[in-house]
Amino acid sequence: METKQFKAESKRLLDLMVNSIYTHKEIFLRELISNASDAEDKLAYKSLTNSSVEVTRADLKITIVPDKEGRLLTVSDNGIGMSKEDLESNLGTIARSGSGQFKAGLSEGDEAAGSIDVIGQFGVGFYSAFMVADHVTVISKAWGSDEAWMWQSDGAEGYTITSCEKQTPGTDVVMHIKANGEEEDYDQYLESRTLQELIKKYSDYIRYPIVMEVEDYRMKDKPEDAPEDYKPEWETVKEWKTLNSMVPLWQRRKSEVKPEEYNTFYKEKFNDWQDPLTVIHTSAEGAVTYKAMLYIPEKTPYDFYTREYQKGLQLYSSGVLIMDKCADLLPDHFRFVKGVVDSADFSLNISREVLQHTRQLKVIASALEKKIKSELLSIQKENRETYETFWSAFGTQLKYGVVGEFGAHKDMLQDLLLFWSSKEGKNTTLAAYKDRMPEDQPFYYYACGESVEKIARLPQVERILDKGYEILYCTEDVDDFVMKALAEIDGKKFKSVTEEDALPQTEEEKKATEEKTEAGKPVLEAVKEALGDQVKEVRVSAILKSGACCLSADGPVSIEMEKYMSKMEGGQPMKAERVLELNADSAPFAALKKAVEAGETDTVAKYSKLLYAQALLLAGLPLEDPAEYAGLVCSLMV
Repeated sequence: METKQFKAESKRLLDLMVNSIYTHKEIFLRELISNASDAEDKLAYKSLTNSSVEVTRADLKITIVPDKEGRLLTVSDNGIGMSKEDLESNLGTIARSGSGQFKAGLSEGDEAAGSIDVIGQFGVGFYSAFMVADHVTVISKAWGSDEAWMWQSDGAEGYTITSCEKQTPGTDVVMHIKANGEEEDYDQYLESRTLQELIKKYSDYIRYPIVMEVEDYRMKDKPEDAPEDYKPEWETVKEWKTLNSMVPLWQRRKSEVKPEEYNTFYKEKFNDWQDPLTVIHTSAEGAVTYKAMLYIPEKTPYDFYTREYQKGLQLYSSGVLIMDKCADLLPDHFRFVKGVVDSADFSLNISREVLQHTRQLKVIASALEKKIKSELLSIQKENRETYETFWSAFGTQLKYGVVGEFGAHKDMLQDLLLFWSSKEGKNTTLAAYKDRMPEDQPFYYYACGESVEKIARLPQVERILDKGYEILYCTEDVDDFVMKALAEIDGKKFKSVTEEDALPQTEEEKKATEEKTEAGKPVLEAVKEALGDQVKEVRVSAILKSGACCLSADGPVSIEMEKYMSKMEGGQPMKAERVLELNADSAPFAALKKAVEAGETDTVAKYSKLLYAQALLLAGLPLEDPAEYAGLVCSLMV
């Protein structure tokens, strides 16, 4: 018996395939089942094109047989089978694919070809068996042949092909499973439970039944003469079971799938105890063909905002799981979406574990992004209560999406955003805000703070509301960044009510402010001297009405940015250049002016510190010395 060498770079190439291409050893079962499915497909195709082949899909199946004592695991099919030449060509040449050749040989205009979807196209999957086996035997008999052949190999040393006996057409792949190593548990691949789990995980949607004899428990028949106090007895039985579902839910028409079926699939597949908020069942045919079933959860996963959370959709190629979480199919702003995508058009590498960045992938990802947005907009318009539920769970993520990548996705996301409206007393979209905007309103106004109630009491808000203008109340740390990323819509800018030019002044108002500034110059200089480097400037405010003081920022860093960055773990400290604004028409300003004119330096310092502390509190910033502030307040009572 002659041992033949592989027609490739021998030991090194096979060693590379076995030890480097595949991330997980358990993949071997998926590959062998996929090969078996290909063999069934080829015979099914032959039965459609050759009347002498009397085989129906109901006759085809894949059989798994573990043998613990002999340390053997067999994967069998009753498909097309292989001749000696096929074994020599397909198994003797590493990275040569019989399936790939078969698919290439199908006629483009052949209607029967449309029902055949060959999974394996690289000819490498078979060799994954050597990850778990130290000896592999392939026994095969080609359909229509009287001869059977046996291919055997221990790995890179080569292989043998000899004549053998086999009653029926098809192929048996028999693996002698390796002995356990220090860090490897190979025994598990002989365990019925492990095999069932791997089949369910990777090959649940193979279109042919995958059968295996499994142990089950059943109640014994009650004896005819059983006493009244007879207790049922259980017994262990072995029976052949089909382990895969075969037809995935996403392959069925939407009209044929019940809501409870969608929900059950979601909860079982993605380990959620609650029904999803909605499901998107979509497909496309043409240059890129795919089917997808996407779910939007109702609640935020417990680890959603942690580093441990991994986004991604389950990726299938013709019903075979290729990747559990394909991150490239989802943009970060929709990272909460769960679901599956199935396509035969993905360009996969030889291990089928790593997806190449292809045009098809980008086309599908882009289409899914638009589909998700469309579904969310539909919910927003037709079922606002449901959308509010979604927003409370994932609104923050959409805001991060607006800010991310320097605002690259703001146009995609701005229609999905909600902000609390000062006029409506509830959440509003930007589009609805725009529709309500008076013609003379110069900006989209917003104000940031810890809560709606606190924002409503900000002194800067008063003058804007008195003009009849609506303000968006922003209560999340990221909101100020969101507004700056949005920048403007249709030429109209977003403006914080705390900015000096939030309310454009008339020439008369400008002149009045200039006169107040000039008249109050001694007061402003005295307060600046008392506060020193705590503030960059003290100025007469153009945005206060009845309030005595407020804090604003000069430069690109706002007060809200400073607050946000101070909370970031490991973030770079970011300081706003603080400006204390004083209302020249207020009683506190008059008291300051009186103290300045009287030369009461200590009183000026005390009043200055009190006003600055009040401005800090109004802005939601911490007091630098709470004890000093308490002492100052108490001193006013003496």
